[in-house]
Amino acid sequence: MSKLQYNALHTDLYQLTMMQTYVKKGLHNQRVVFDMFFRSLPFGNGYAVFAGLEQIMDFLTNLSFSKSDLAYLESNGFSQDFLDLLKDFRFTGDVYSVKEGEIIFPNEPVLTVEARIIEAMLIETALLNIFNHETLIATKASRMREAAGDKKLIEFGARRAHGLGAALYGARAAYLGGFDGTSLVEAGKQFGIPVFGTISHAFVQSYENELDSFIDYGEENEGNVVLLVDTYDTLKIGVPNAIKAAGKLKEKGIAVNAIRLDSGDMAYLSKVARKMLDDAGYTDIDIVASSDLDEETIANFEKQEAKVDTYAVGTKLITAYDQPALGGVYKLVERIDRGKRIPKIKVSDDVEKVLIPGRKRLYRIVNQKTNKAEADYIARYDEKLPEEGAELLLFDPVHTWKKKTVKDYRAIELQEKVMEKGKRCLPEVTLDESKSYKEKAMMLFWQEHKRMVHPAEYYVDLSLELWELRRDMIEEKRKQINVERKEEQC
Repeated sequence: MSKLQYNALHTDLYQLTMMQTYVKKGLHNQRVVFDMFFRSLPFGNGYAVFAGLEQIMDFLTNLSFSKSDLAYLESNGFSQDFLDLLKDFRFTGDVYSVKEGEIIFPNEPVLTVEARIIEAMLIETALLNIFNHETLIATKASRMREAAGDKKLIEFGARRAHGLGAALYGARAAYLGGFDGTSLVEAGKQFGIPVFGTISHAFVQSYENELDSFIDYGEENEGNVVLLVDTYDTLKIGVPNAIKAAGKLKEKGIAVNAIRLDSGDMAYLSKVARKMLDDAGYTDIDIVASSDLDEETIANFEKQEAKVDTYAVGTKLITAYDQPALGGVYKLVERIDRGKRIPKIKVSDDVEKVLIPGRKRLYRIVNQKTNKAEADYIARYDEKLPEEGAELLLFDPVHTWKKKTVKDYRAIELQEKVMEKGKRCLPEVTLDESKSYKEKAMMLFWQEHKRMVHPAEYYVDLSLELWELRRDMIEEKRKQINVERKEEQC
């Protein structure tokens, strides 16, 4: 597993200034609970795919301040007492999380941290950095997988990514989300992702003759002979030269594996190129399409019955082109005082920003007859679900008149403890295992939830006990505000 190139200073300044305040006031050892979640689905999609858990655990396991980090903080005015505490700083908290590759929805606790306040605060920036980026790319990749069906998908986006780290971990997230491979060799080395490649226009241009470039490349790259045919003229020059090269190489026992289309009306060009290849007897040469593809373009190609075997996707995937941010957040939901758990809430005029207080359990309620998910269900941590066979009430926490009861169901608890006292307690999970889990998790949802345009809403419900807790805490906070206003008026 690759190690993240982050250190303890991969945080925002206010985390450190708040930490110093806690230390000065003797409050730094109080224990708290934070939830990480997101508020709205990206791309108008019906779900999101969680990615980044392995990197989060890697970051937390290796979290420490170096001598140069401490020297830098000292130069910025931080006190010696605070710096002394940071010398041996380590993350010692507990972490609970859904599995990487899990299908997730707004406002449910994807990852929960229970730790000292200074530890929980310091890690916020890095955790959100990882979660927001990788979950966004994995979700975009999953949309493209839905559009492409069984066709091969290759991530080609490294050169358009927002930096080296974004390219590397974006490739990983794309593979988790449903892609078959990447062009980025470092991602292949670090994560075991299959790597793919073709040739560039520059390679073809560097030769006096396009045909010679194809033959030379084929002779030196047996097993990966993918010829780019649009450098000069796709149908008049490129494909005919690819066919000629295939004949020359066949004499030497080398097969051309595919041709690549990178410009023009590729749906049309793929059909004509397919006929040309078939007529020449090369029915086994595949066609790869690239050039600013996204899920909408791929879906349209499939509707038009384009003769494309592989889609190579770059910019629109690796940059999450149409929505560059997920908007994930990390919020304090509980404080622990001498063993007593005290739920905390943030109240806002925006209904979506009112927190769900306290430590919680997250369940997926699955209908036993259809084996499809009915809803996700959030309950208080110490709350018991109804006994097997008893009815479970599901209702929308905002539009409470929307409700139903389910009886023949199984409840799958989605969070598990992944770190205890700063140490990983989850056995290492390979990327292929996480990808396989994602594919199985998707099978629990109806196609209506997975469609790319106007998907059916999947509900995330609160238990009655949790809903009442939040309602009461909101009302209590409002009363407190009214009292304070009256005191100000006096």
